[in-house]
Amino acid sequence: MSDPRPPRTAGAASPPSGWQAAERAARESYGRLVALLAWRWRDLAAAEDALADAFAAALGRWPRDGVPASPEAWLMTAAKRRLLEAARHARVAQDPGVAALFELEPFAPDGAGFPDRRLALLFVCAHPALAENVRAPLMLQAVLGLDAATIAAAFLVSPAAMAQRLVRAKARIRDCGLRFDEPEAAELPARLDAVLDAIYAAYTIGSNDAALGPEAGLAEPLSGLRDEALYLGRLVAALQPDSAEAAALLALMRYCEARRPARFDDRGRFVPLAAQDPASWDRAALEEAEQLLRRAAQRRAPGVFQLEAAIQSAHCQRAFGGATPWAAIATLYATLAEHHPGIGVRIGRAVAQAEAGDVAAGLATLAALPEAAVRAHQPYWVALAHLRRMQGQPKAADDALRRAIGLTEDPRLREHLARQAAQLSR
Repeated sequence: MSDPRPPRTAGAASPPSGWQAAERAARESYGRLVALLAWRWRDLAAAEDALADAFAAALGRWPRDGVPASPEAWLMTAAKRRLLEAARHARVAQDPGVAALFELEPFAPDGAGFPDRRLALLFVCAHPALAENVRAPLMLQAVLGLDAATIAAAFLVSPAAMAQRLVRAKARIRDCGLRFDEPEAAELPARLDAVLDAIYAAYTIGSNDAALGPEAGLAEPLSGLRDEALYLGRLVAALQPDSAEAAALLALMRYCEARRPARFDDRGRFVPLAAQDPASWDRAALEEAEQLLRRAAQRRAPGVFQLEAAIQSAHCQRAFGGATPWAAIATLYATLAEHHPGIGVRIGRAVAQAEAGDVAAGLATLAALPEAAVRAHQPYWVALAHLRRMQGQPKAADDALRRAIGLTEDPRLREHLARQAAQLSR
């Protein structure tokens, strides 16, 4: 995927240092490099180890010798050399076919089956021999290069538990000798749900991380992940044109992208959805999302991403001259909770119930959530504060807001919540 940032011009900042170049290569090329190495070597763990060694070598040499003209090609060559050396120790490289695997150009055009090797590797990681709860996390780590702690936060589990899942999955890949052959077309539908889950998780992580920005001391840590998820979402929708859920996922992401320009005002202050000016939303992205959602609905195969996209469509009706249909949103959340009773879904349902006029029902929905699951979950406390304020309980609302503020990383969102707390105290 091409770098969306403008090229350097004469007189611009100096070229990146060796450390900066290695960091950027890890951020932008890790998934592509792992996919190519794993595909040719048929061993995911070995590919990751070899690439880690290549990055270690880069950190030792680039600051001293200078950044190579093509950092990606340098890393690919170093990783291939590491794999071949390991093969020689195992006497595997005596087979000329092993070395021949790496005689191809590093970025040769992909085959006709998949438009991108990363997408192919996503489907490989969705192999039915792997546990369902590890397929999407494995994709996020092996293909998109995220660490276990980041993945754990996205799936609301502890970093230790997620790291253990990933280690077990890779051991199963090795022990079962799972091949990295492209799945047959008939196998793709059964693996599609896990691939879509991974793409949406990557989009969510990238969106939240980008929102933090330099103000939180996170200068471009995952700057390209949101774009990568959108890119992969388009690819999989094209690869599976008959899939309602693939079209719905792309619609969901496009609804979110349409509202992105309005998330912060010109002074950098957070603007909640209800206060955003619909005129500032990206109309072209909205219209594309609506078309994609209609295309999904025509398949008459309802699913989780269609429900989530329908909720976002309802939130965006103000752009077309309507009011926010809170009762319909509450109904959509109730249906979604039947199929996907996650914490975020139930919190969304509670807020929609309250906004539709039944604050007591919303509070009951929040009260039914497991205490351990929401104790450190910032959106829960924000929602509880909102509903307590609607109920006319400013002290309880303030207490919940204080908890939310303590759990908020983004300084702009923290400032927004602090302003709300100040209003309550007055």
